[in-house]
Amino acid sequence: MTYVLGIETTCDETAVAIVKDGKEILSNVIASQIGLHQSYGGVYPELASRSHVDCLLPVLQESLKQASLHPSDIDLIAVAKAPGLIGSITIGLNAAKALSLAWGIPYVGVNHIEAHLYAAMMGVEEVVFPALGVVLSGGHTFIVKIHALGHYETLGTTVDDALGEAFDKVASLLGLPYPGGPEIEKLALLGNPYKYTFKAGRVKNHPLHFSFSGIKTSVLYAVKGACSDKNSPTLVAEEEKKHIAASFQEAVFTDVLGKTLCAAYKEKCNILFLGGGVTQSRSLKEYFRKYLPETVKVYYPPQGLSLDNGAMIAGLGYHVYQKNKVSDPLNLQAQPRLPL
Repeated sequence: MTYVLGIETTCDETAVAIVKDGKEILSNVIASQIGLHQSYGGVYPELASRSHVDCLLPVLQESLKQASLHPSDIDLIAVAKAPGLIGSITIGLNAAKALSLAWGIPYVGVNHIEAHLYAAMMGVEEVVFPALGVVLSGGHTFIVKIHALGHYETLGTTVDDALGEAFDKVASLLGLPYPGGPEIEKLALLGNPYKYTFKAGRVKNHPLHFSFSGIKTSVLYAVKGACSDKNSPTLVAEEEKKHIAASFQEAVFTDVLGKTLCAAYKEKCNILFLGGGVTQSRSLKEYFRKYLPETVKVYYPPQGLSLDNGAMIAGLGYHVYQKNKVSDPLNLQAQPRLPL
């Protein structure tokens, strides 16, 4: 029996969780910074780092309390070492090192985006490989072939914006609050997804790569066009917003679904693991439910594990440590970019 404490501070959530043997979640505490960053329309890195300093110890104490455990019960500390905001990662990484020294237990750094894929595996009794992994979040969008935990083959990635970032920027164009994904989804339910012919970008010679920069420009022109009535520009814009939101969501989700299906067929994978904040979208799940062949099984993170959280860090950390059972060195550095 191994109790792992997981620390996640790669962006704007301060999260600490305790997981037993890589699967059983005993606590999963998250301090969100959404209210702190809303006025900026996105994450303000310096504020995010400072907030982690303020929140980390209270979140840690609450996680131990909810799990009914004492520091002496913890066997291992896992922490997100990359990728993300360098200042935010450093706060969590330094905390993990300090706790490792103070409590006399090992610690390991894990890849944050790998943890998003592992989140989708936590509720699966028996994971079978090879499988296809798709991460859709505010900072990352890619497709990989998973040969085993820790062994990934990148098939496609974004050449510009991540999908979640594109949602936030389109929401800003529509005058919707941050974070944009849930707001666009609510508005899209009221609109006609075929009124505007938006298209996600295609990358020459890389059919599985993503590009969402161009579609943002198309949305910008659509928003300007919807305000062209000089007599009542606000009314026209409000009426058209739901159609623009629906058409944008239709275009990007169709793009993700198409490339995922193409990769699954090409790699002969009939098991999909989806991770990242965008996978919270009910509309996205409906697209996959409606169009995926019955032979393809798709898994999403359990409730509460789509967004950044400590449970996925702790769960993955358990497996990382089991490989050689060696603590990471105290000079381990935070890395803003780190591929799988």
